[in-house]
Amino acid sequence: MSETKPILYSFPLSGHSHRAELALSLMGLDFENRVVDLVAGEQKSDWFLELNPEGKVPVLLDGDDVIYESTAILAYLAAKYDADNKWIPASAAGKAQVERFFAQASGPLAYGPARARLIQIFGAAFDEEESITNAHAYLAGLEANLDGRDYLLGDAITFADVALYSYVARAPEGFVILEAYPNIRGWLARIEAQEGFVEIPETKVSAAA
Repeated sequence: MSETKPILYSFPLSGHSHRAELALSLMGLDFENRVVDLVAGEQKSDWFLELNPEGKVPVLLDGDDVIYESTAILAYLAAKYDADNKWIPASAAGKAQVERFFAQASGPLAYGPARARLIQIFGAAFDEEESITNAHAYLAGLEANLDGRDYLLGDAITFADVALYSYVARAPEGFVILEAYPNIRGWLARIEAQEGFVEIPETKVSAAA
């Protein structure tokens, strides 16, 4: 292990940042969470661009290792710290299943629930109706996947669940209501009951939704 504890560079309202923070916390790792002021443009400062030339959070600094992209951080944490293969299964099939949900996190989850939230929280210039439609199409599939399962891969939480949690939990902030998805709501509650769970901050939009 590193002589110094890992440092996560993040932004509180970023679902990508929360994904990495949640993984670190659920694993019980001792880490430092340093907030990058995106509003002030700190992610474009010289010191941050040396860490991540793309100028995005989150970034994990772990000794000499610098990892960015949130699902890459999850893969790194599992490879380095998960000796029991709890978070990413050891089997080829199990790894493939986790990777499938990592791909969803960067694909339909991003184009649906995450994008709908970006419109409301950050004023992103996407089509609101299309984003909400995409979100419900994605959530319908997720609801079906969770039928008869506590978690995405079965009875135990993995990084597949962590990869999707943040943007699904805060979908109502993009006016994507979860009332019609009982399996999803139960799944969210089970994740939130995990030891080490940390919440992503809510915004006023959620209260109004």
